[in-house]
Amino acid sequence: MKTKKAIRKRFKVTGTGKLMRCKQGRRHILTKKSSKRKRHLKKQTVMDQSLASKYKRLACV
Repeated sequence: MKTKKAIRKRFKVTGTGKLMRCKQGRRHILTKKSSKRKRHLKKQTVMDQSLASKYKRLACV
């Protein structure tokens, strides 16, 4: 099965095999959001395990 390139670009795999994703809400309409909120949206977060198995299969990880 070929790797889905869209999935591969959006997620990074950690050393333990978990998927890291970027948080949503940091693309546009940033003027109304507070600096604290934008700062916290910068950080990547670990993806929920219920969906991670599906995306791992698509990413051929």
